[in-house]
Amino acid sequence: MQIKTLTLLSFLIAGTLSFSTAAEKDSDQQPQRVVMSNNSFTPHLRINGYTFYAFDDRVDSYYSSTEYFNGKIKGGFQWGGGLEYMLAPFQSVELSYLRLDTEAPLEYYKNGIQYSVFDVATNYIFLGSNRYFPTGSMVEPFAGLQAGVAIFNVNNPDTGNSDNATKFAWGIKAGLNVWASEQVGLKIQTGLNSAVQAAGGSFYFGPGGPGAGVNTYSTFYQFYIGGGLTFRVGN
Repeated sequence: MQIKTLTLLSFLIAGTLSFSTAAEKDSDQQPQRVVMSNNSFTPHLRINGYTFYAFDDRVDSYYSSTEYFNGKIKGGFQWGGGLEYMLAPFQSVELSYLRLDTEAPLEYYKNGIQYSVFDVATNYIFLGSNRYFPTGSMVEPFAGLQAGVAIFNVNNPDTGNSDNATKFAWGIKAGLNVWASEQVGLKIQTGLNSAVQAAGGSFYFGPGGPGAGVNTYSTFYQFYIGGGLTFRVGN
């Protein structure tokens, strides 16, 4: 896992440096081009594509000696997209979607100690706001907050039972856009997504069926790092 993470970070850093160098050369050759300009700003739409690596998170809850679970929700490849509307030169609102398919190896109690590796699909739908920070160059740092829902689909391969649930979710993020032109930019981003009381209960980490599992819950946090592309639509 550490080797994969270091490899991903190396690619991101190398890509950012090469992209930034190309952008600076282009800016030197055409000094009249300005990507972010207060004087010429008009509200516009951006389309964002995301590819992230999400990290593991431990989840556990102990209600009694016969009602508990512990283990982890594993990380993996997370993808998605967003529609971002620039309301002002440095402020936007964004509707985004993220998807993560992973596994959750967990121990729980049901007529004795049980162990299963659950299949978990997580779908985040967020509405948020991003704040940009002017630099006077082709590099555009930003930070944002978002809130919405996490839709979980969980399958217990040992029993064949499956179910789904929807929970409140929130997220924070930070990163930068490196613009190659006025229409296309490379996005580098890291952040944290959390689904409140999203792990546990008879649906999540039990054999499945009404009243079949434990009745305790645990909030789920997942850090991620990655990037993608951003496209400006219109003039």
